[in-house]
Order: sequence, then structure tokens, then C-alpha cells
Amino acid sequence: MAQVPQRFFDALAVRTWCGLSLRALGQAREEIDAINVYPVADGDTGTNLYLTVESAVAAVEAVFAAHEVDEGRRDAGEAPRDADDGPSLADAVGAMAHGALIGARGNSGTILAQLLRGMAQVLAARGDCAHTEGAGLRLALRHAAGSARQAVAHPVEGTVLTVASAAADAAGGTEGDCAEVARAAYEGARAALAATPGQLAVLERAGVVDAGGHGLVTVLGALVETFTGRAPGPAAVPHARAEHGGEDRAGGCVVGGCAAAQEHTTREEHAADLAGSGPAFEVIYLLEAGDAAVARLRQRLDALGDSLVVVGGDGLWNVHVHVDDAGAAVEAGVEAGRPHRIRITHFGHDDAHTTKAERPPRERTQRAVVAVVPGEGLAALYAEAGATTLLARPGEPPASGELVQAVRRAHACEVVLLPNDAELRHTAAAAAEQARAEGIRVALIPTRSAVQGIAALAVHEPERRFDEDVVAMTSAAGATRHAEVTVAERQSWTTAGICQAGDVLGLIDGDVAVIGADVAQVAATVLDRMLSAGGELVTLVLGDEAPPAVADHLEARVREAYLAVDTVVYRGGRQGALLLVGVE
Repeated sequence: MAQVPQRFFDALAVRTWCGLSLRALGQAREEIDAINVYPVADGDTGTNLYLTVESAVAAVEAVFAAHEVDEGRRDAGEAPRDADDGPSLADAVGAMAHGALIGARGNSGTILAQLLRGMAQVLAARGDCAHTEGAGLRLALRHAAGSARQAVAHPVEGTVLTVASAAADAAGGTEGDCAEVARAAYEGARAALAATPGQLAVLERAGVVDAGGHGLVTVLGALVETFTGRAPGPAAVPHARAEHGGEDRAGGCVVGGCAAAQEHTTREEHAADLAGSGPAFEVIYLLEAGDAAVARLRQRLDALGDSLVVVGGDGLWNVHVHVDDAGAAVEAGVEAGRPHRIRITHFGHDDAHTTKAERPPRERTQRAVVAVVPGEGLAALYAEAGATTLLARPGEPPASGELVQAVRRAHACEVVLLPNDAELRHTAAAAAEQARAEGIRVALIPTRSAVQGIAALAVHEPERRFDEDVVAMTSAAGATRHAEVTVAERQSWTTAGICQAGDVLGLIDGDVAVIGADVAQVAATVLDRMLSAGGELVTLVLGDEAPPAVADHLEARVREAYLAVDTVVYRGGRQGALLLVGVE
């Protein structure tokens, strides 16, 4: 079904463009991941771009949702309403840029965030204008390309920066409306993308175009569809030449589908050889800091590593760098301001002094457990038990693409996936399907709490047959009741009555069961209700903000009132809830 074209670039066009970009990147993600060889051959550029735009879409949708709420309130008061009233262009592009900034992933995602921010700076500066026409869009594309180039410490031709500049140049050569400007930008970007192998040797050796540039062409194609109602034809994209020879693609795995996964890995290794080794870690964080502090930070990080991109402004920045000393990169951020949402990814390079001939071949393990965990303490606990973890901080649930990346990082033929959150059920299912399409055998155990995941991990035995292991882990998780103690953020109706902001809530199996004022008292009531049905082991996971004495109080209560029940206590870190409780 054709998209209804937008005549001008207004708030609705921004919303449409974001949605179409997300859909297009979702369709092209695997193709873009497959040709990712620069700056690091980690096969995630398409996924990173998708996650960056996904965050932009969420921010724009939130602006429209907030406007609809405001309109509903005005309607209830019978205030006059303009049928065409809606968010302003400045509001929409500002939300788009902010969402991309806080959600930017990887090198290309960070650059895309700056491209969107550059456009937003021009379009928002038009004040109260409800829309802009072709001239405004041309200016926005030009400023976007320039600001993105300035954000990169050492710009390299043959990358997304080259493609962005070509798009701006082509757009500047037309005097037409938004549709003509968008078409010109797309065609200019597509031509520049096709030329990238001749500008960057690593692309030419791999037989591919630049992955980030391909992503930008995809986004510009969505812009064309926004104004014309029809998506342009896809650009022909050469793929990496994988050399398999006569090697055993199955790598010794006997599970169905593992051969396909091993072939996928061989392509990744071939690309890695083409790109060469580099710094061991990718470090990304949001930073609250002033301009002067960020200028000093750029110099410090530039000396520590490469692929440095710092985007943002007005006190909020997204910092991306590849380094060998991840701790030093984070410490530099602490000195500059307040870093948060810190993400550190190990590229898995061999030691810099090891030659390719000396590197041992990468082999997939037979089985792995991948778990989403809500705090640093639990992440360490799960990692000690052998699980690959994905940290989900409060209010930041992972997207399906991040779960797929975690499954890939586990590098196994068989994966048991523990989402540890009822809200992640559909996200985890989508990630499992994507991983299966890549040849990995995945079993999703629908754990609804991290304590259920702990129970499942405790009975995990990789030596068992896969199905038997999954059944045992599922049974252990299902036999574990879960609860949490948290603080209400606002007044609301609950299954236990009306709570006020600041009340302590005790939730059992996801439903509010207790409302009180004292953490220890609410926790004890929750524990008593759970143990009234029996139990052999109580698991307590304390968050950073839980009163220090609450664990001792609960342990003593269990010893005195429930003689045959054992208690184990863990420190969960910043997990959102004050306390997690599991009863097996």
C-alpha cells in the first residue's frame, strides 16, 4: 500500500519519515550488518542504526501522544480546537534529534544522530513556522553534513560522511519542492555510496560498500517516500566475498542449523581479517557537561584511541570511542562531567602482537545462556555462573536488536534465552526468531523476574541434551514465585487499593499485594504471604537504595519462623526495585 505523500516538511512529515526509516532499516538491517567491515568488522552497523532510529521514533511518538492528551483536556473543557492543530515542526525535529542522541549506538549510529541534530538545528531555528519547503530542507541537509563531519575527530573519505556530503551537494543543485530535494539527495547519496570502495582500501578488498553509508541511503530513501508516497528502488549493494574453501563449516557442532551459524561466523572472520585488528573496546556514554569540558575531553580521548565521535550540545553529549583502556575512557568522562548509560563492548581482537597465522581459529561453544539482568550486581552474578548478560537499567528496556547482539556475542550453537521480565516477552520472542534465522538454535524460557532466572541457571547443565536442559531450567523457573518491593512514583489504583507517591509497594507475581510506609515491614509481609504456601529456599536481591538492615531483618525472620527454609542474599546494584524476592 502506497504511503500518502507529504507536501511540506512539517511535524507530520517528521513523524512519517521516522516511521518509514525504521521500517526500511528493519528490512535492510541484515544486509547492512553483513557488509560491515569498517571501522571495525563487528557486523552490527545495521542493527545500531535501527536502534538509533528506534529511539528517535519513540521520542517523536511521545511528543504526538502528549499533544493528544493536551487536546483531550482542552476538549473536555470545551475549549476551541483547530482541526489542523498539532505539534510544531520545532517540537517534532527536536524530539527526533534528542531521541537519536540518547539512543545512538555504534560509530554510524552516533554519526546519524548528529546528522539528525544538524537538520533539527536549522529547522527548529525557523521559530513558529509550521512547515518548511524545499529551500529549508536543502539548508538542513547541508548543515547536517557539515555538523556530522565536525563531530568526527579524524574524518575519513569513503564513509557515511562522504555519502552525507554528496547528498547535501546534490540537494543544493535543485530549486524544487521537498520531493525534488529529497530525490536529488537520495540519488547523490546512492552514487557516492557506489564509489566508496574506490576511496577506502578495506572496502575494496572486501568487495563491499560502506555499511554506514548504505544505512544513510536507506534513511534518505525513506525521506523520498515521505514526500512522494513511493519508496525508490533499492541500490545494488555488493557483498563481502567469503572464502570457505574445504573447511568443516559445522565446526564440530551436531545441532541442526549450527552449520549455517558457523558459515555466518566465517564471513565475520573474513571481514575481520580484511579490516585488521584495532583497539579492544568500544566505549559509548551519554555525558552531561559544558562545551569547554567537552573540548578537553575530545583531546584526551583522541590520545587514548580512535574512531572518536562526540555529538550533541546544550549540555548533553553522546561520546563514542574505540580504545584499549576502557576504564581510562570512562574516567575521562567523569572528569569532564557526569557520564551515564555507559556501554562497553569488547571487540574480541587478539593481542596486537599476535600475527594472523598465530591466531587460534574461533570455535563456537555448544551451548550458552543469555540473560537480561536489571543491575550490575546481578550481571556479575550471572556472568560468574557462565551466562552472557545484557544489562537493562530502570526505564531502559533492551530492544530486540540488542538481544540478538547478545545471542551472537555468546557465540554458541545452542542458546537458552532468559528475558527475566514479563514486559520483554514479545521482544525476546522476536530476537529468538532472528537468531534462529541465522542458524542458532534458541530456546526462550519466559522468566518474569531475575530471581526466576537465577533458579533456572542453578540447574543448567551444558552436558545434557538441549531439550532436557531446557525442560529442567523451565521447571526450576516455573517453581519459583517472585516478588519485589519498590516505591510508588505517583498516585494510582492497584489491586491492593489506592497508593500515593512515595508509598512502599510489595508486588507478588507482578500484582501489588501490599501497600505500606516501611520497607522492612512491607518486605516481611510479602515474604510471609509467599512462604504460607511452602518453600525451601528464599532468594533476596538487594538494590542500591534498599535500607542496609532489611536483609538481616528478613534472614532472621526466616530462621525464626520457617525452620526448614534456607536464605541466600545477593547485591543487585542499580536494579530499580529496592528488593527482589524469590521463593523456590
